[in-house]
Amino acid sequence: MTDIRHEEVGHRGSFFLEQDSKRLAEMTYSRANAALVIIDHTEVSKELAGQGMGRTLLDAAVQWARQTKTKVMVTCAFANAQFAKDPSIRDVLA
Repeated sequence: MTDIRHEEVGHRGSFFLEQDSKRLAEMTYSRANAALVIIDHTEVSKELAGQGMGRTLLDAAVQWARQTKTKVMVTCAFANAQFAKDPSIRDVLA
């Protein structure tokens, strides 16, 4: 059930977990330019609360950023706290 998907339409994108056409968890971003995105929101459904799904979304975003050589800025409080706690993912920060 941890099949995180990614989509980007225009200047907006997200990493998400969907089940039965319902988004159960989502981390959204906006694209500032070709090489920079701003993670602005993370939301996890009550069914998945406390199971580490927010971090799973962030890990998918970090992996994608590394693969695409995209830098990340953060306005989302959850993502910001994760970057503060874990130096191993800070290489993608702008």
